[in-house]
Amino acid sequence: MDETYYILDASAFIGGFQPKNSLNFTVSQITEEIKDIKSKIIFDEAINEAKLFIKEPDLKSIKNLELAISTSGDTLRLSYPDKMLLSLAIDFKSSGKNVKVMTDDYSMQNVLKILNISYESVLTEGIKGVYNWKKTCEGCKKEFPDSYEFDDCEICGSKIFKRRIKTKKK
Repeated sequence: MDETYYILDASAFIGGFQPKNSLNFTVSQITEEIKDIKSKIIFDEAINEAKLFIKEPDLKSIKNLELAISTSGDTLRLSYPDKMLLSLAIDFKSSGKNVKVMTDDYSMQNVLKILNISYESVLTEGIKGVYNWKKTCEGCKKEFPDSYEFDDCEICGSKIFKRRIKTKKK
């Protein structure tokens, strides 16, 4: 059986995930999301013991991710570190590696489900279905593209919110 390469989100360290071998990777931006002492200790020990490596994704994988999330609406809910981590998972999968992403982030899990990349939660149960997100006016219910940059509706002036839309289970 193929070895599993783990891509670790900050929530993996926050949840106490302890890398057991040298097949664990993350992106440099994740260090900004690890704030508590316990998580920093786990992270630093994994680096020092050569059980965790920082790797940046290829530009091609970043573009593939942007294309995938533009149709699901998840671009509205993902941080830059999230996007880099997901792109790294695409890199590994594209190179034929058996990859699993360790994250409790529901938006990331949603994208991973869409991309058919394995994931595992550390502290939470994880998502059940796949969802899309749509910018929608609270008042007139007009839907706007992800690129609409205002907080208020151009038609009625009401607030714009992100509405969750359930899609077919994958």
